[in-house]
Amino acid sequence: MRILVINCGSSSIKYKLYGAEVCDSLAEGIIEGIGAPGVRHRHRVGDWETTVKASVIDYRSGVSRTVEALSEWGPAPPLSDLREIVGVGHRVVHGGERFSASVIIDPEVVETIESLDSLAPLHNPANRAGIEAAGELLPEAVGVAAFDTAFFSTLPERAYRYAVPAEWWRHHGVRRYGFHGISHRYLVERASKVLGEPRPNLVTFHLGAGASACAVREGSAVDTSMGMTPLEGLVMGTRSGDIDPAVVFHLMEAGLSASEIRRGLERKGGLLGLSGISSDFRRLAEADQAGEPSASLAVEVFCHRIRRYLGAFLVQTGPCDAVVFSGGIGENSPEVRRRVLDGLGSLGLALDASLNEAEGERQISTDESPIAAWVIPTDEEALIARDTAQLALADQR
Repeated sequence: MRILVINCGSSSIKYKLYGAEVCDSLAEGIIEGIGAPGVRHRHRVGDWETTVKASVIDYRSGVSRTVEALSEWGPAPPLSDLREIVGVGHRVVHGGERFSASVIIDPEVVETIESLDSLAPLHNPANRAGIEAAGELLPEAVGVAAFDTAFFSTLPERAYRYAVPAEWWRHHGVRRYGFHGISHRYLVERASKVLGEPRPNLVTFHLGAGASACAVREGSAVDTSMGMTPLEGLVMGTRSGDIDPAVVFHLMEAGLSASEIRRGLERKGGLLGLSGISSDFRRLAEADQAGEPSASLAVEVFCHRIRRYLGAFLVQTGPCDAVVFSGGIGENSPEVRRRVLDGLGSLGLALDASLNEAEGERQISTDESPIAAWVIPTDEEALIARDTAQLALADQR
């Protein structure tokens, strides 16, 4: 039995192949630059890895190439027969109010995902393209959709409603949905194990090119930083995060078009907009250390926004068991974690400097700290694979 997980982004396909135990992946890869010249395909099986240029023009050809790589590339391809794949799990960014858990894909599910394209225009169409391609190439496998928004179906109305005319919510879906839910759900489940708390109270941070925070009470999400779209909340690689809505009106009155403003907020804002250097936090951290003022400002604003949400969400968790850092920045930047937690001893968070500089999954707070701080590497694909295996096997019975 094999489970394939496919994550079609706005210009890439990430994939992992799992065996029956759904623990460590058997193979993984990424195809980057779909729809543009210079597509690259990186594929890894165990210690063997290759990166090649690829003639991929769309998601169907990308998924086809994925299947080919899994069955033909390397000294020991992990797939000998396509019929070994019993389930294909797909990450879907926006599930609206309809989906509160992963589901087996059928035409009605695809139609609902399509109806939400306007709320996630960069992602849902790509997600659907991957679903359709996998359905054609692997018709015997059960398709499963895992939604980024599903984990936040437990948000109370006071957390998901905007203070706007009620008809905007009823007729246009204007409310907060939350995103990165697959990652936050994984962090809650993993934190529950390492803390020995079956229903923990947490503040979880997924910090990367996309960044979000989640307040968790008794194991369920009660608030999150992202909103109707992934644009709201923390500062991100190119997304602005929170701004005064009147900024949009001001810019429109100044002559900017809606598309120009949208591109500025989604593609030219965030760390890139603040620094004028890069959206890559690693480059900005180096420039900050070198004394580049705009990079230092970008890093400072990034950390300031995280601290703001940390304070707000600690109020909502009740007695907090732990603060969890994850994502590319959350896992790999001791400096960000230090800046976020610095001086919070009065709130019950005391950082252990040596543990903060270490690597891997670990507690980074002192043993005396009333609230623990942890670094937990996220694994969205493993969670999607587990959901897919459960639903696919149940469907076969």
